[in-house]
Amino acid sequence: MNICVFLSASDLDERYTSAARELGRLIAGRGHTLVWGASESGLMKVLADAVDDAGGRLIGISVEFLADRARALQAPNELAIAPDLAERKATLLMRSDAVVVMVGGSGTLDEATDVLELRKHGLYSKPVVVLNTDGFYDGLKQQFVRMDEEGFLPIPVDQFCTFVEQPADALAVIEQAGV
Repeated sequence: MNICVFLSASDLDERYTSAARELGRLIAGRGHTLVWGASESGLMKVLADAVDDAGGRLIGISVEFLADRARALQAPNELAIAPDLAERKATLLMRSDAVVVMVGGSGTLDEATDVLELRKHGLYSKPVVVLNTDGFYDGLKQQFVRMDEEGFLPIPVDQFCTFVEQPADALAVIEQAGV
């Protein structure tokens, strides 16, 4: 299964890097492929290194203006360069069977809200899991619950996306979905 992970390219502290390492080991250990933004920095690098170190497969999708920061991948791994951010997001989703949203800044939030908007309209039916490491997305979860309660979501929030606390739980949700 190809699992897309949206996450930060920033260098962050151990509570976030340990979750990225664990998720990477689990993705590879369970025979899945990581589909990610291909950055050779920050949490993106930590995650990809963990997949690579555990013998997993990588599909990197970078963008032209960040291509100089993209991880060089050797066969059988793949690297593609999209012309812009919109095409990069579309390619990431097209190449994946599920999405995990990890901690990140405005770029990660953009990717997450984009896939959730597609999901809301029935245009993306694959699982979307938010890995809420150290309560990072508590505010977002609360906002989604409010949106649901006040009628802003056409589907119940628990069908919109799933919030989990641990990397193993993210994969369990995806694997239980049977994609």
